[in-house]
Amino acid sequence: MTADPAPVRDAEELRTGRLLLRRPGPEDLDAIFALHTDPEACAHNPSDLLETRKEAELLLLRWSHQWNRYGFGYWTVRRHDSAEPLGFCGVKIVGFRRRPVLNLFYRFFPSSWGAGYASEAAAAAVDWARVHRPDDLVIARVRPENVASQRVALRAGLVRAEHLDTPGDDGTDWLYVSDPGYEG
Repeated sequence: MTADPAPVRDAEELRTGRLLLRRPGPEDLDAIFALHTDPEACAHNPSDLLETRKEAELLLLRWSHQWNRYGFGYWTVRRHDSAEPLGFCGVKIVGFRRRPVLNLFYRFFPSSWGAGYASEAAAAAVDWARVHRPDDLVIARVRPENVASQRVALRAGLVRAEHLDTPGDDGTDWLYVSDPGYEG
């Protein structure tokens, strides 16, 4: 992966069988704030909890910078038949072992858990990365006790890579990767 690749231009909206994934905008700020102040939604990543609306504004700004620089990032996820956000999912460039990789992120409102939305959105994000960023490794960092998130990573097409596990901000990160042969 080059340090500053040309932005991708066709990533602003993705559709799956049930979902619309769209680049977040100012209209999503309330959902960003609500989700990231929900202790249940952030139970496995308490360092992601926000306290103020200003922190949510800064988070949206960081997401927007990713989009502006690379042409992709995290999407707001909705059902086709609803304007209510279910959560957020996507990939962004992060450093991992002195190498840039695509970090798969998914966080959904607890009211939407158990319906397969996270798996559907995460699979769409990984599929998008495989088509548009085929040389980039996709990783998901998951807490050992977060079995539901582990299932999402597997359903998205990632594989468990125990040899890459690392300490994270909120405890051990189990790693799931798009390339089963990646040695790190």
